[in-house]
Amino acid sequence: MSDQPAILLLADGTVFRGKAAGKIGTTIGEICFNTGMTGYQEVFTDPSYFGQLLVTTNAHIGNYGTKDTDTESDSIKIAGLVCKNFTVPFSRQQADGSIQEYFEKEGMVGISDVDTRAIVRHIRSKGAMNGIVSSEEFDLDKLKDQLAKAPDMSGLELSSKVTTKETYTLGEEFDQLGGEGGNRSSKVAVLDLGTKKHILKNFTDRGCFVKVFPAKTPIEEIRAFEPDGYFISNGPGDPGAMDYAVDTAKAMLEDDKPLFGICLGHQILARAVDIPTYKMHHGHRGINHPVKNLVTGKCEITSQNHGFGVSPEAIAANADKVEVTHLNLNDDTIEGIRVVGKPAFSVQYHPEASPGPHDARYLFDQFVDMLK
Repeated sequence: MSDQPAILLLADGTVFRGKAAGKIGTTIGEICFNTGMTGYQEVFTDPSYFGQLLVTTNAHIGNYGTKDTDTESDSIKIAGLVCKNFTVPFSRQQADGSIQEYFEKEGMVGISDVDTRAIVRHIRSKGAMNGIVSSEEFDLDKLKDQLAKAPDMSGLELSSKVTTKETYTLGEEFDQLGGEGGNRSSKVAVLDLGTKKHILKNFTDRGCFVKVFPAKTPIEEIRAFEPDGYFISNGPGDPGAMDYAVDTAKAMLEDDKPLFGICLGHQILARAVDIPTYKMHHGHRGINHPVKNLVTGKCEITSQNHGFGVSPEAIAANADKVEVTHLNLNDDTIEGIRVVGKPAFSVQYHPEASPGPHDARYLFDQFVDMLK
């Protein structure tokens, strides 16, 4: 445990003082909180968190160490960590190292020994805002100057910063019964806005051959893959600043092939049928959010990570275009839609559940059935 002091300054002037966690340095981002009791490494590496300071409400972070395979991307994507106990000693036998070693290797700055309950209550009251964490600079005026230069999340396009640089494939193009003489696997074209590894694994586990394309790939190049269906991934930033992805989604809809979107992909699909999105007060981030499937009448516990939502008023005014399929039982926000007259659907939450419960993995089965 470090004895180096650290400071968290929020955009409204609120200050919290604690101890340094990870690398000594300074970092800026939009502050948000996640209520999950486990899965911190998967959360750290989720590209959807790019540009955000993460407050964890669970008291101990690091207590089961870190493992190279427990990642959702190739590096930590959060801007910084805010936690109560940064627990360096770990008890997990399979762990590759401690959280301190992991943060130092990744160059990640954090702050611990702060009242995370007070911080979360502040965010819930005042809303999401930018913050700065530093374990090297303690002059509040200098920190305020640095923080004032940071852009707001509203209007920020971030997917192009986390998307793959090159196309790549996963899975087998033909089943294992007869090589190229066997049956062709269902082909899924993935528009990578910041996808998670376990989303792609849910496709390959179901026998799909997946090709992942960078966020700004022209639709002609995606069509050349001759996919059976399209998937639009999760990712960071404001969907209102992503007209390029909306145009791609519109072109995908024109092809009348199965289309599935998750999280940011859900918002992009909504915008493709002229349903606007909005910045939420403080968003949904955790692994215990209750959602009702309006089609089946059943409820499921879901994993969520988003700070933007789809306008319920616009959907109500466009019932001929979009049908609501899932609803959040905490606040009635839109959690799933289906495009009328098209084989296209999306959900706001994360059915791959990494981390989280597996209640919603049936959505991958539904999509794969549509492909066949």
